[in-house]
Amino acid sequence: MSRDGVLLLGGAGFIGSALASRLARDDVPVHVVGRHEVDRLVTVLPLCHTVIHLASATTPGSSATRPNLELDNLALTLRLLESLKEFPDIHLIYFSSGGTVYGNPDRLPVTEDSPIAPLSNHGAGKAAQEAFCRALRDQGHAVTILRPSNAYGPGQALRHGFGLVRAMLEHARHGTTLEIWGDGENVRDFIYIDDIVEATTRLIGQPKDSETYNLGAATGYSINEVRRLVETASGMQVRTTPRPARKIDVRGVVLDTSRIRARLDWQPAVDLPEGLERTWKWLHRT
Repeated sequence: MSRDGVLLLGGAGFIGSALASRLARDDVPVHVVGRHEVDRLVTVLPLCHTVIHLASATTPGSSATRPNLELDNLALTLRLLESLKEFPDIHLIYFSSGGTVYGNPDRLPVTEDSPIAPLSNHGAGKAAQEAFCRALRDQGHAVTILRPSNAYGPGQALRHGFGLVRAMLEHARHGTTLEIWGDGENVRDFIYIDDIVEATTRLIGQPKDSETYNLGAATGYSINEVRRLVETASGMQVRTTPRPARKIDVRGVVLDTSRIRARLDWQPAVDLPEGLERTWKWLHRT
């Protein structure tokens, strides 16, 4: 039985769809399994050498007052890890969150060795899933943990409470008002979708990798700065209205990406101003 495929768990989302397209262009067999299709694992896993776990049903806002929502994410991950014990040679790449697991770091940019101190239930859920992934790694399984920053770019669907860049572009296009939590000076790291895909495909070519990596642009922008850049890219005003700051929101996080750059000879190719222009053009074609 051929085992040249890649399984994308939760692969119908933004990152998964972009990865699937890239792998298909590279003539790699792709198997997309939805979060509610875990029974398919038993038939698909024997066909694959790599599993990329992208599935998540929550955002920091959606589970802020309902921590039990994180149980479904954890249950799915545990189901996958249990299945993988029968396939010790399959490489697992787990997508965690570089924007939430660190909380408010003492220093920026934050390295992978910095303490895990999430402020949100979503971040706590990611941290818990990471811990179980590391347990499988300690048992000898190849497990890579990726901590991406804020992903954006063409193909990203509009999702309430998630995806600042996509939301700002939409409000610019329609002249509607975006709610901003706090003073707009919270700093985030943004990474273009093509750069995520490139790094991930290179990791697929490292089947024995068992490391934890930040995956970002290593450059911080405040929400107010992003708004001004969106206005430049779109030629439209972004109307905003302030809302009280939330305790679940990290004040500032910028990722140190020196580890993944050295390991994969990779670096982001698209900065935020260029990425915004590309995404704005895509939005007008849809």
